[in-house]
Amino acid sequence: MKALRYLNKYLFKYKFLLLAGVFFIICSNIFAILIAPIVRTAIDTIAEDIQMYSILNMDRALLTAHISKLALFFGSLVLASALIKGVFMYFMRQTIIVMSRNIEYDLKNEIFNHYQELGAAFYSKNYTGDLMNRISEDVSRVRMYLGPAIMYTINLFFLFTLVISVMVSINPHITLYVLLPLPLLSISIYFASEVINKRSDILQAKLSDITTFAQETFSGIRVLKSFAVEKWFRNAFEEQSEEYRKRYLSLVKVNALFFPLTLMLVGLSVVITIYVGGKEVMNGTFSFGNIAEYVIYVNMLTWPVASLGWVTSIVQRAEASQNRINEFLNTEPERNHEGILDVAFKDTIHFDNVSFRYDQEHDDVLEDLTFNLKKGSSLGIIGTTGSGKSTIARLFLRTYSPNKGKITIDGQDIEQLNVKVYRDLYGYVPQDIFLFSDTIRHNIEFGVKGGLTDQEAVEQVARQAEVHDDILQFPKKYDTMLGERGISLSGGQKQRVAIARALAREPEILLLDDCMSAVDTSTEARIKANLREIMAKRTTILISHRVRTVEDCDEIIVLDQGRIVESGTLESLLKNEEGWFRRMYEMQKSEEEVTSQP
Repeated sequence: MKALRYLNKYLFKYKFLLLAGVFFIICSNIFAILIAPIVRTAIDTIAEDIQMYSILNMDRALLTAHISKLALFFGSLVLASALIKGVFMYFMRQTIIVMSRNIEYDLKNEIFNHYQELGAAFYSKNYTGDLMNRISEDVSRVRMYLGPAIMYTINLFFLFTLVISVMVSINPHITLYVLLPLPLLSISIYFASEVINKRSDILQAKLSDITTFAQETFSGIRVLKSFAVEKWFRNAFEEQSEEYRKRYLSLVKVNALFFPLTLMLVGLSVVITIYVGGKEVMNGTFSFGNIAEYVIYVNMLTWPVASLGWVTSIVQRAEASQNRINEFLNTEPERNHEGILDVAFKDTIHFDNVSFRYDQEHDDVLEDLTFNLKKGSSLGIIGTTGSGKSTIARLFLRTYSPNKGKITIDGQDIEQLNVKVYRDLYGYVPQDIFLFSDTIRHNIEFGVKGGLTDQEAVEQVARQAEVHDDILQFPKKYDTMLGERGISLSGGQKQRVAIARALAREPEILLLDDCMSAVDTSTEARIKANLREIMAKRTTILISHRVRTVEDCDEIIVLDQGRIVESGTLESLLKNEEGWFRRMYEMQKSEEEVTSQP
């Protein structure tokens, strides 16, 4: 249970609910135990009265009336004890189960918040389905430990303590025989627990695989249908589900041993009670009431003992789930959330011999990059696919850190800055556009703290991004709900909404990463015309594979295989007739002339 120790902080947080639950468990068990001595007293009293009436040869009608009164009296006591026991059981669940729900709420929030603190490298190595499974299915399994498992374990402890104490006080010899089968149960649980733990861990990992597969399938459903490969995916899902079914049944087979074994051992205790107790009755050291009392005690232990295997299974599965949760919670978040807060861009962002690789198994994506970004200027970054353009954008945003060299802003290493405050400088439009399943208005307002209160402000940035007229074509205009990842918009519309979202932040630095690749040439020209006024007031970084996109920038950097092969203004780059930029410029210009011909 090492992994479950992580939850002790939550148990301490809700210690008053836990202590109240323990108090109610004790009270419930006290009144439950009272039933047995009441039944014993009733049987012995009635047996003595029958014997006395028989000796005195009294009227049978008087005997019947007397026994009826005794039965009614003792029955009322049993009923009252059962009712009070039920009331305390209700409060027991209202404290411990409520505690488990509160911890579940806190744990999910902690995991979600931690997910948000983790860097881009973490998400490049882990699947979305697995992340979802750990915050939902795994947390639910942990809650079962915090609620039912703890409640039944505490109940079992106090019930055993009270019942065995009473039984020993009555007759230690018989009690020893009655409890003889119980060590066998403990031994069987000990050997089965490790098997349950291992199979639970494997089962949860397989469930994450299924969740990931389903999530990716539904996210790419349009591609799947376009290629007509539904049958292949259906068969693949069936294979994974079959594997999960087999693994789950292997766990069920182990769990299935607990209940019949437990009931058999408890039933054996009842048989021993009747047999040994009957012999003691014949010897005159035990009464019929004592036998009935012991049978009640054994039956009282039936469900707690029977639940022992179930609780063990819950604990082992919770251990496996919490171990998976801890694996992510122990992952180090992005650095410097508590870094220097005084972040201001006054002069220059400088890349100083920056090299970067995504992992140690691959070569550098960027090698020895050195360049400056002056405040108020525009920088164009151009290159072929895979040349490292988007990686530079990620380094600007500090979603990744250089493996070599450093990036400074006005001489201050950005690694020392508070990352959240630093990123507030940027308005970013990524190459892979992501829109939320929300209204167009809320998607545009997304990056603005507190949202935009003025509808005119929303429309203004939409006009600048050349998407306002498209939005007005929708029945609900800016209140139109978008599908998952903005599926109801075209590629170009999504890019323009994302541009509007970046402009709404009024950032000091506007970073556009190949975000006009899906718009036509005329629309791109209108967007650029709108951006010229915006770019004049702020620093801009334009990343693209199109020469036309970056031709208005104050400085242009040409990348090839992660290295800067050319840099300068448009005019200086065009003068180099053998340069990559000049060749690409002429090639793309020729393509535009061909496509523009009727």
